[in-house]
Amino acid sequence: MSMRPGLAAIALAATALSLTACGGTGTAAGSSDAGTVTVYSADGLSGWYKPQFAEFTKETGIAVNLVEAGSGEVVSRVEKEQSNPQADVVVTLPPFIQKADAQGLLQPSGIDTSAVPAEEKDTAGKYVPVVNNYLSFIANPGANPAPVTWDDLLSDQFKGKLQYSTPGQAGDGTAVLLLLQHLKGNAGALDYLSKLQANNVGPSSSTGKLQPKVSNGELLVANGDVQMNLASIKDDGSKFNVFFPAEANGARTTVALPYVMGLAKGAPKSEQAKKLMEFLLSEKAQKTVGPDALGVSVRKDVRESANVDASDKSTPAGLLNGVTVWTPNWTEVIGTLDADVAAYQKATGS
Repeated sequence: MSMRPGLAAIALAATALSLTACGGTGTAAGSSDAGTVTVYSADGLSGWYKPQFAEFTKETGIAVNLVEAGSGEVVSRVEKEQSNPQADVVVTLPPFIQKADAQGLLQPSGIDTSAVPAEEKDTAGKYVPVVNNYLSFIANPGANPAPVTWDDLLSDQFKGKLQYSTPGQAGDGTAVLLLLQHLKGNAGALDYLSKLQANNVGPSSSTGKLQPKVSNGELLVANGDVQMNLASIKDDGSKFNVFFPAEANGARTTVALPYVMGLAKGAPKSEQAKKLMEFLLSEKAQKTVGPDALGVSVRKDVRESANVDASDKSTPAGLLNGVTVWTPNWTEVIGTLDADVAAYQKATGS
């Protein structure tokens, strides 16, 4: 969700996934060249993308080339390439998808999004969520006592053993700042983060790179997100506990951080891209979001028919049981983000 692999590794991963996604089917029936759709995506969904893209290619003959980067980097790359667009589909987190829209980097797709609740998608049709997700924190089992509250994170136990991704660069890191503003007010958030800086290892544009550090004990605490953290535990055998820091009264709150997709302005393969977007929103694909991506489907019908066990902490529903989910007004966030990040940098000296 924020930048995890380096760009060199990304290029290799993109090539490998493109070849895998072809599934031995280069063209669709009756087509001499079905083409290749290029997806620029905030990282974290590659485990889900791979089989979905393979199935899409099998059905349509359209190959998919995936390029993963950080939430902010995705938008930055699209902006830099405007004179020669490379991306067809853009997938990133709020507020970066709203930033892309504000910069004129998206265009209405015209695809059917009727299964997605109106309040969760752009009224102008320029972007729509594809996987629902939420901010979280992770702690190494060796943290003793285990952190429970925001104030616990200020403990000397975590000096040089705590790190969170950088607000303004990473989607998850930006969400940390926004949530603290929501809970403590702007001044209170800056005061808290200035105190937390005594424990913070330093800036990080990559949330994902913090996961192995917490798992091996190099760090005791880091921020993350529910989908990425659960996938890391399942797929990589990561050793950490997922939690949501509580306020003094015990209340726990998180931020809704969906992966959101849009059709890039000037998309070289716009028609193929629309087919892929509709495929990813299809009931068939969305039914795999829970078990395969460890996220939450964006389709209302899939969510309503899901067999949810709120006591299973290995699922998003289990983790979020008893946690308040807050959805910011992302349009307002975009309007003050630069000033908020500047104030954060001043307060923390970063």
